[in-house]
Amino acid sequence: MRRILLIAASLAVLAGPAAAVNPDEQLADPALEARAHRISKDLRCVVCQNQSIDDSDAALARDLRIILRERITAGDTDEQAVGFIVQRYGSFVQLKPPLRGDTIALWFGPLGVLLLGALGAFAYMRARAPQRAAALTADEEAEAARLLKTDEAG
Repeated sequence: MRRILLIAASLAVLAGPAAAVNPDEQLADPALEARAHRISKDLRCVVCQNQSIDDSDAALARDLRIILRERITAGDTDEQAVGFIVQRYGSFVQLKPPLRGDTIALWFGPLGVLLLGALGAFAYMRARAPQRAAALTADEEAEAARLLKTDEAG
């Protein structure tokens, strides 16, 4: 039993992420297939969101892989093929969207949330900090001294 677990663990470590590209999707020309593979690594599966369309088994990712290969076969450049998909699905489909006006939230949104959280934590800690008493005026000090004397005498 121990030997089987050791073999299974070894195989699990050696196994890398498998590409989800099916043989029927692949192009006959190896150069075009290499281009499609390289481009699809940078396109996000909008269903899985943190996987490229090359790694995703989702039906939509399969459709995007097919569309990409059709565009490449039709003679589109890499930029034109990606542009066609971005035009349909928006900049979110790119794993590394370019910095533009419509993608600022994608680039700086996490930083904004982090800053808001830090400001909230700072305000919370400041509100919980013990408040220092203001210094006594001369009249208040005289009153406190008189009360202490009366208390000691009594």
